[in-house]
Amino acid sequence: MAQTLTYVRFAPEPEEPPPVLLRGPVAWARDNLFSSIASGLTTLTFVALAIRLLPPMIAWATTLAVWNAPDGALCRQHQDGACWAFIAAKLDYLRFGSYPASERWRVDLVEALGASLTVWLLWPKAPCRGWAAALFFAVYPVLTLALLRGSEALRLPIVDVLLWGGMLVSFLTAIVGIVFSLPLGVVLALGRRSQMPVVRLASIMFIEFVRGVPFIAILFMANTMLPLFVPEAWAPDRLLRPLIGIALFSAAYMAEEVRGGLQSLGRSQYEGAMALGLDYPRMMALVVLPQALTMVIPGIVNNFIGLFMDTTLISVVGLTDFLEAMNNAFKDPAWSGPTIVTTGYAFAGMFYFAFCYGMARYSRFLERMLAEGRRR
Repeated sequence: MAQTLTYVRFAPEPEEPPPVLLRGPVAWARDNLFSSIASGLTTLTFVALAIRLLPPMIAWATTLAVWNAPDGALCRQHQDGACWAFIAAKLDYLRFGSYPASERWRVDLVEALGASLTVWLLWPKAPCRGWAAALFFAVYPVLTLALLRGSEALRLPIVDVLLWGGMLVSFLTAIVGIVFSLPLGVVLALGRRSQMPVVRLASIMFIEFVRGVPFIAILFMANTMLPLFVPEAWAPDRLLRPLIGIALFSAAYMAEEVRGGLQSLGRSQYEGAMALGLDYPRMMALVVLPQALTMVIPGIVNNFIGLFMDTTLISVVGLTDFLEAMNNAFKDPAWSGPTIVTTGYAFAGMFYFAFCYGMARYSRFLERMLAEGRRR
């Protein structure tokens, strides 16, 4: 009888690398740029436009640009390139407005502390992030007000808010709106879903009224009507009024984003939390809101980006934001010229794009990190 030979494998065969066409830049280009005839034609069209437009734009911003000049005469003579000398000459005004030059170190200190706390708070692997949140939301606002406005206790001279301007006002307005709009939006969203008719009706009326009124109207109302509701000694200053209007306006839109996240959760989440014996505040804080806010991160960041762009509208109530400071800089007759105006608005566009794109990229990073955590 013939013997049958058998072989039992105890270890799997080593995996072979995928074919070249299934990985690397070639595969990526095939999947993303040339996945179909329409996709390929679109890709080729945009490549042709880039070849046609990018070289002149790069030359305008670099090789043909005027980098150093005492005034705008040289820029008026060479109108083929940008006039970055204008930005260098007006940079202090674009950053601080009319803030006294001898006290601008206070602005630098506030911005450095704010940037450090923001990085500490937003970096997922940073240690002691609870301390970062406490410092950012509790200590930093008080310190910022004392440093920027001045304090007799700190022996810092008082600087009127009408002298503040430029990037300082844009950053301050955006940060205040972002910090206060999210918690107010959460409160309004919970109020709109409340079982108490008075609370629900008040939340609905506020949200619908604010969303049905232009932002400029809210600014004018905050600037003219807020002093009428408080004693004269407690009347908010010219900067605080639009800050309150911006926070309330953004909170109404934020409330709808949060409400969408709350409605997207299944009833099982609420029932599971109640089955564990959690009361309403702990259920919302520990179970419902973390999931709801995670699901609407793109909408929340989109509201933050819109809020940062809307800071340009505070100039209608007499404040000097970054864009208004740029417009004021154009009025200097020593720096008049079409190329100078184009360069100024190009720089302003890069300023707003950098911060809005940074917020968008961070939201994408946060979404990927949270999705990876859920998969694990």
